[in-house]
Amino acid sequence: MPEWLEPVRRGARTITVDELTRFVPPEGTEPREGAVLMLFGDGSRGPDLLLTERAHDMRSHPGQVSFPGGSTDPEDASPAATALREAEEETGLDPGGVDVFATLPQLWLPPSNFAVTPVLGWWREESPVGVVDPAEVHAVYRVPIEELLDPEHRVSTRHPSGWKGPAFLIGDDKDLILWGFTAGIIARLFDFLGWTRPWDADVLRDLPDHMLTARAEVAAQPPTPNTNFRER
Repeated sequence: MPEWLEPVRRGARTITVDELTRFVPPEGTEPREGAVLMLFGDGSRGPDLLLTERAHDMRSHPGQVSFPGGSTDPEDASPAATALREAEEETGLDPGGVDVFATLPQLWLPPSNFAVTPVLGWWREESPVGVVDPAEVHAVYRVPIEELLDPEHRVSTRHPSGWKGPAFLIGDDKDLILWGFTAGIIARLFDFLGWTRPWDADVLRDLPDHMLTARAEVAAQPPTPNTNFRER
């Protein structure tokens, strides 16, 4: 792996679930399991992360930006197998070019009762990526880490319910809001690594209307920082 990624590998060994989220499964519950792929690459604009934008007409979490990932299938041997399989299905990624180097603690998503394992990978041999199924994925992005660290691209976002959390402005025109579960993992991992630069959390962006459409059973749940994991 490149030297710039070493702090991430070391940090993944010691970061705790409490340093990533305040949500843990209630005692006695049996959450469904899933995994997401936090894939680090060395793109044309420097070190980056692979992200997808959910189709805008999905019944739940339309238009939201997330890591590739989803629920565990019975044949998946590990969280890494789940994350790589889902990434291939969503973006066309060749799993053979990815070196999995760590996993983060399992995180709980209260609205959907999912226990999700973030799988960290290094894109050793890049492969073409793009939208495989437009009914599920609207766009695929390689977002430079430098842009995510830029204080000008850091904002807070607010849900109509009153929930407020960290977010990032991404895309060519910085008009796309990365928020929720994915933004929370990125923000807290950067905090833990000491990468975060001072930014103004009072700069507030409301979520666009197309991100607020949801199935009734999802909308009835109070939003949390963990709101945009892909269910299947």
